[in-house]
Amino acid sequence: MTTILIVDDDPLQASLLMSLLGRQFGNVCRVNDAAEALCLIEQPEFATKLSLVITGHHMTGIGGPAFVAELHARKPELPVLVLSTGGVDSSDYKNEQVVFLPRPVGGDRMLAVTSQILADRKPAVA
Repeated sequence: MTTILIVDDDPLQASLLMSLLGRQFGNVCRVNDAAEALCLIEQPEFATKLSLVITGHHMTGIGGPAFVAELHARKPELPVLVLSTGGVDSSDYKNEQVVFLPRPVGGDRMLAVTSQILADRKPAVA
């Protein structure tokens, strides 16, 4: 089962994303900040189902680059989609494997990128 975690402190943005992605992919949950996300990922029953994290670059508390580094220290294989309102310097993310999308992002584009990330993550069938 696919689980997508949205890390967003804007309730409206998060609600729209949850609605859009939930219709297509099923289990989508949200936390308010990076600290909550890291606590949730420490729960094995949640972490084993987690397929994608969607986060902002600019967040209160732990910022996007620090959050992604900490997340990948715990789950290096986990794909991350970073949403940003502009001027993201990919060098902020060092060697982290992330996909960037500028905000605002249309629903069709969001679904297409999310589908591609999840398809790329699935192991090949022998």
